[in-house]
Amino acid sequence: MDLRPARSSRRTAIAAEVAVAVASGVAVAAGTFLVVGFSPRWVVVAIAQTVLLALPDAALAAGIQGLGSTAQPLLVAGAAGLAVALFGTLAWVARRVGRTADRERAEVVFLVGTLQALAAFLLSISPVAAVVGGAFGAAVVGLAGEITTGTDDVSPARRGLLRSAGVAATAVGLAGAGPLARAVGGGTGDGSEAVDPDPLVERLLGTAADRSFDLAGAEPLVSESFYVVDKNAADPRVDPETWSLRVTGAVDEEVEVDLGAVESRPAEHRFVTLRCVGDEVNGRKADTAAWTGVPIADLLEEAGVRPDSCCVMLRAADDYYEEFPLSALREGLLAYRMNGRPLPRQHGAPVRALIPGHWGEINVKWLTEIEILEEEATGYWEERGWHGTGPVSTVAKLHHVETDDGAVSVGGHAYAGTRGVSAVEVSTDGGDTWSEADLTDRLPGPTPADADPDDSDAVGGEAADAWRGWRYEYEADREHEVVVRAVEEDGTVQPAAERDPYPRGASGRVSRTIRP
Repeated sequence: MDLRPARSSRRTAIAAEVAVAVASGVAVAAGTFLVVGFSPRWVVVAIAQTVLLALPDAALAAGIQGLGSTAQPLLVAGAAGLAVALFGTLAWVARRVGRTADRERAEVVFLVGTLQALAAFLLSISPVAAVVGGAFGAAVVGLAGEITTGTDDVSPARRGLLRSAGVAATAVGLAGAGPLARAVGGGTGDGSEAVDPDPLVERLLGTAADRSFDLAGAEPLVSESFYVVDKNAADPRVDPETWSLRVTGAVDEEVEVDLGAVESRPAEHRFVTLRCVGDEVNGRKADTAAWTGVPIADLLEEAGVRPDSCCVMLRAADDYYEEFPLSALREGLLAYRMNGRPLPRQHGAPVRALIPGHWGEINVKWLTEIEILEEEATGYWEERGWHGTGPVSTVAKLHHVETDDGAVSVGGHAYAGTRGVSAVEVSTDGGDTWSEADLTDRLPGPTPADADPDDSDAVGGEAADAWRGWRYEYEADREHEVVVRAVEEDGTVQPAAERDPYPRGASGRVSRTIRP
């Protein structure tokens, strides 16, 4: 007796069962996204956050350094696979239970939807998203029909699979269009909303563009692509209408302000550079923008900081927190605009802190509380082995190299926090001799937001915490090693000793072999 047709039919049935389960899992993930969008309430993001919490500190640090900006997309992609596997498995188990118990198809479909909706709710705590996701997942199973091993049922089974795939594809398509997600989320929050240009900011940005060197591979003085680093698989959506900031702890009187109260205060525009503590010496996690905000010192004065206070803990809407010396906070800025536009979601909307000259980790995004402390405490990243609450290390980056028939042009940026950069020196012989590079003029200093944009004196001074561009051109006819170093305002030269980003930030000098 030839058993090959039966075996083939069984393999086909198993493959069909798996396909239906996968389609059901995809439908749940897409259905929940349709409601909540790319937010912490999406089941995929919830799984990604769980993975992050479960990772050992050493693995987390290695991921930040080794994967850089690709870490978050890879994490989300992996979490999406886990989500499909989870909800698909629930669908498969429910179908098997229903078949074993000889239940009607409607009962099985109901069981599938219930299990998937319950799991989605436990992950995201979003009842609407859970119900919608469960409904899509159950619909996939319901339309698949009963898959049997009989050879006469191949065509109906295929039609069922096609109907199931159609439901999953519909869910994915609707999620991609995202009308409901945008409605629930309250807009994109990416800073792209149409706003009337601020003539003063436009003048500041124009000044920055005029002072920039045109160097291929290197950002202008105001970055066109600003780096993003945070602890989230998806950034929180904070409603500007309900947002508030509290000053608490060791103060005479707690202060609470909403966004309207912040924006009504005397504001200023500042050019500020941010650099991530995980940035490599020649990495690209350092950028500059024109920020609009109000000095934090005014809020501290209103609250009345007690004289025995030493430190501050900044807290955020995503449950992030960082502690650092109170002295660093006094020159800080509460920023609510970036390059003349509302602060983008990924950069901390509606309000973030900017702490001059310090590593990016204490420039807290989605800021909700300023807690004044009388004793030192431990921040989020310090609990995970990092120590990036201090001033940034000095660096000259080499991002531009061009050669043309013996003519060589090199360039990049130099940054030393509030210590300032007075020079960049370039060696074309591996560090034996040094020559001074050309530097861009410094960016303008703080500018009152109510200044007259037509006043010739409105834009002036020097930014206290912004990078400078550098450029060096020379002739060479053979392979050589270029080394660059920055010199601070007081003459301190960028150290040559190398140090990895973890745990206190990278140190050392950039070198590169150039072949004319």
